[in-house]
Amino acid sequence: MVGNVDGSHSAPLSNGSIHGSNGAEEKLDELRRLLGKSDGDLLKIVGVGAGAWGSVFAALLQDAYGHLREKVQVRIWRRPGRSVDKSTAEHLFEVINSREDVLRRLIRRCAYLKYVEARLGDRTLYADEILKDGFCLNMIDTPLCPMKVVTNLQEAVWDADIVVNGLPSTETREVFEEISRYWKERITYPVIISLAKGIEAALDPEPRIITPTQMINHATGVPMENILYLGGPNIASEIYNKEYANARICGADKWRKPLAKFLRQPHFIVWDNSDLVTHEVMGGLKNVYAIGAGMVAALTNESATSKSVYFAHCTSEMIFITHLLAEEPEKLAGPLLADTYVTLLKGRNAWYGQMLAKGELSPDMGDSIKGKGMIQGVSAVGAFYELLSQSSLSILHPDENKPVAPVELCPILKTLYKILIKRELTTGAILQALRDETMNDPRERIEMAHSHAFYRPSLLSKP
Repeated sequence: MVGNVDGSHSAPLSNGSIHGSNGAEEKLDELRRLLGKSDGDLLKIVGVGAGAWGSVFAALLQDAYGHLREKVQVRIWRRPGRSVDKSTAEHLFEVINSREDVLRRLIRRCAYLKYVEARLGDRTLYADEILKDGFCLNMIDTPLCPMKVVTNLQEAVWDADIVVNGLPSTETREVFEEISRYWKERITYPVIISLAKGIEAALDPEPRIITPTQMINHATGVPMENILYLGGPNIASEIYNKEYANARICGADKWRKPLAKFLRQPHFIVWDNSDLVTHEVMGGLKNVYAIGAGMVAALTNESATSKSVYFAHCTSEMIFITHLLAEEPEKLAGPLLADTYVTLLKGRNAWYGQMLAKGELSPDMGDSIKGKGMIQGVSAVGAFYELLSQSSLSILHPDENKPVAPVELCPILKTLYKILIKRELTTGAILQALRDETMNDPRERIEMAHSHAFYRPSLLSKP
């Protein structure tokens, strides 16, 4: 079922303008021409997955282009049946009543009463139902614009021109395998933009990383030139609230520059880059270390000194790992550190680490957390550890002068693996990892990476 958007919606766009300004129609027309759309033929954009970033991304497009109804259709798919519990409904009611614009919009749409009833416990709301009104279950405090919601996956994607993957990496393969069945009779391939930040490890026939864009390619047969990755140092709610932000869209020449122009807004600057897979992997890597940062913050009562010590060690490990993954790792330093910084400040992975250290969550509860969605850093910890523990990737230990697996030079990654995956250690072990490392300047790890031929192109399935 598709939700209807109130035709009288006239809120400011996310760029602070009113409908039709800032060249939106010209940018849309340019993309329509590239996609071969004729007059009267809608450009169909669908978001698959309605987590915080997936919902915000679709809402940004709806805000910017949704008023051009004769030229474009923006919709979002999410699974049906996810209920909103009473405590969340009560909080949602408080948010609605604190925002006059939202309150008026719901009253005008004759939708306010159901939120009153849900607060009283007289009815149950569902995630797809509230998304139509502009509320993401993983981001209740940030109301979005009304959304056109589809709960039937086939209906959502079968003739879509642009598909935005807003799914966690752990769900991407399964959902796109289902989507591939609906595309068997397509004549042309869609363009796919993946927002997912996470990886899988494959160990045979040789150790390598599998990213969400590669999962999509394998599942659907859509060529890699039509699949792009968009990532950056972004917090979804802040982007929708017009905080200045930037992102980078990565992929083949054919689509990345036109899409960068199409997505760019005054408060959301989009650059482009050809190195898709490496940037995608870096997006997953920072989630690993963000979890540890949250643990350190909670265990040291937000000690700025302890957090800075952790930052020095975790960034040296990340730089060390980039030398294994990239021939020119220095080009990744800025984007990787920026993405890491924002995730440490306000990301869900850092929050998860804090909650574990405070005892409010435990690893046994899994990595899908109510109100936050999927904590993608957990699976990334396992994947990076498995890859970097392979003897076929061994490097010479600088002190012991013998071959060791790369993970032996990444004590934070090893400790996180024992806490989150093996569950052999408590969160307090992350501090011990720092104490054990204080005899070694993090700079030494970086210098070693610079002075040795570490690059392993096979890790990213490159020749």
